[in-house]
Amino acid sequence: MATPTALPASFTAGDVLTAANMNLLRGAFRILQVVSTTKDDTFTSASTSYVDVTGVSVSITPTSASSQVLVVLTLNGCNDIGTSALNFRLDRGGTAIAIGATAGSRDQVSGNINLASSSSMGARTIVYLDSPATTSATTYKLQARNTGSGTLFINRAEVDTDAATTPRGLSTITVFEVSA
Repeated sequence: MATPTALPASFTAGDVLTAANMNLLRGAFRILQVVSTTKDDTFTSASTSYVDVTGVSVSITPTSASSQVLVVLTLNGCNDIGTSALNFRLDRGGTAIAIGATAGSRDQVSGNINLASSSSMGARTIVYLDSPATTSATTYKLQARNTGSGTLFINRAEVDTDAATTPRGLSTITVFEVSA
């Protein structure tokens, strides 16, 4: 984000901002658009390869190629206890982003859920500032995979009996276009 260079280097108590100062600040820290989607139903997969989690995808068309996109992803889910973990990543237009560095054959992930209780659900939040450098429609989505022979569960625990002690959750993805 650009900082307006025409502003004074510092302000002291009692200083009054001029209209010109206010306009410079307004332009420097500006959210141009917000797009969000929420998934409140469940999703399961036994795939050991990354698959798109249906319903956790959002498209934004930046108004400027210099804009950045702030992505906030919240995932609720559970692994198949004792047989696998749930690895997930953020994807932009077919490219994994917000992932760890390459290190041998280790999986590059945005996050992981590996719980010890089949009646629990874990929540993970990823906040990532992306620079897509485009004015074309750009899709951000959640992808997930199993690390073993089990099943991964989104927005529910492994045990899904109809009881007040059995959780159901939601997952969201929100993107903010931020002026450069």
